[in-house]
Amino acid sequence: MFLLLPFDSLVVNLLGISITVLFTLLLVFIIVPAIFGVSFGIRKVYMKTLLKIFQWATLRIERGAKEKNHPLYKPYVNGIIAKEPTSLEEEIKEIRRSGSGKALDTPEFELSDIFYFCRKGIETIMDDEVTKRFSAEELESWNLLSRTNYNFQYISLRLTVLWGLGVLIRYCFLLPLRIALAFTGISLLVTGTTVVGYLPSGRCKDFLSKHVHLMCYRICVRALTAIITYHDRENRPRNGGICVANHTSPIDVIILASDGYYAMVGQIHGGLMGVIQRAMVKACPHVWFERSEVKDRHLVARRLTEHVQDKSKLPILIFPEGTCINNTSVMMFKKGSFEIGATVYPVAIKYDPQFGDAFWNSSKYGMVTYLLRMMTSWAIVCSVWYLPPMTRQPEEDAVQFANRVKSAIARQGGLVDLLWDGGLKREKVKDAFKEEQQKLYSKMIVGSHEDRSRS
Repeated sequence: MFLLLPFDSLVVNLLGISITVLFTLLLVFIIVPAIFGVSFGIRKVYMKTLLKIFQWATLRIERGAKEKNHPLYKPYVNGIIAKEPTSLEEEIKEIRRSGSGKALDTPEFELSDIFYFCRKGIETIMDDEVTKRFSAEELESWNLLSRTNYNFQYISLRLTVLWGLGVLIRYCFLLPLRIALAFTGISLLVTGTTVVGYLPSGRCKDFLSKHVHLMCYRICVRALTAIITYHDRENRPRNGGICVANHTSPIDVIILASDGYYAMVGQIHGGLMGVIQRAMVKACPHVWFERSEVKDRHLVARRLTEHVQDKSKLPILIFPEGTCINNTSVMMFKKGSFEIGATVYPVAIKYDPQFGDAFWNSSKYGMVTYLLRMMTSWAIVCSVWYLPPMTRQPEEDAVQFANRVKSAIARQGGLVDLLWDGGLKREKVKDAFKEEQQKLYSKMIVGSHEDRSRS
């Protein structure tokens, strides 16, 4: 046993040196730059290197598939059915024109009208533009993550070795490093906000609170190897306003909060999240609701109105969709945020799925599983656009204002603008949507009767 002591001592010394070197590298290259909001450009070099590797891997797969006569699956980016933006009345008139000799303005019901609704139903079954917004995008190229292209099969020994090397790097090096950074960021956030919370209200407290939040969120961003490009920063939200953004992932919060200082809105949780919330609210006037209060729309609206009326308070960060969408579209905005009469600062967020899929399918993955998938991806790359502030026009109601803001976000982010409610992720289609089509058809028939009676 005594012969092993020198060896044990050597192992302990090497382990101590390794931990010291690792901590020093974390401090110098990650934590200190996060405190001052600077970057050495290491992540961008890392991203460019990955892009070259992905391009080589994709070309190798395509060449190997061609040699073996294996067709490669190409996802339908724009859908499998070509749909023209025409109205119900125009399409029914076209059906009557091609299949009936009657006048196009005939007020009576025609059996051929049924074909319009049959076709729409089949199109929806074949190419449902709602359901596919709640599943991850299938990439045309392969990024060495087996979960992003299910068409991948064995092509060559070199490619398989490269994939295996990628697994080792992601799970044995990047994952422990990212967990350490996330733990550091969360610990500093809880400790820093708790300490700042004991200071008397004033400029000093506000200054320290802002920089503690920014520092900790930037560390958490680095825990995901997030590479973020911010555009039009002169339009960043200001005090007394509401920041609204499309919603893809829970990390949308830290993506935005690492570049700005916001008051968060949400339900009070238990466990670790509850500890973080209680610490944060001591240093900053966040708006937290009890579970029973969330369902009271009037109470929520009153609390938000009271917050935005105080121009000294931070802008509120809200995701009006109410659920995560898969980074391809923007779905219906809930009108509550647009009823309180505050200036709205729209923000568009668009992720690049080449390096890792940021979409959280909460129906399929729990939070822990989702975070594990995120931390074992290559990186999270996204662009953020700050749009000019928008206010509600005198002739607009809250729904029209919400749709105008949503359209601006979709247009800037290159996303599909959908009118459907994101709540369809877990609920059935409301009768109101069905009745809307019935009313349009009825109006077309009844309107013709009225025109005839006048003549």
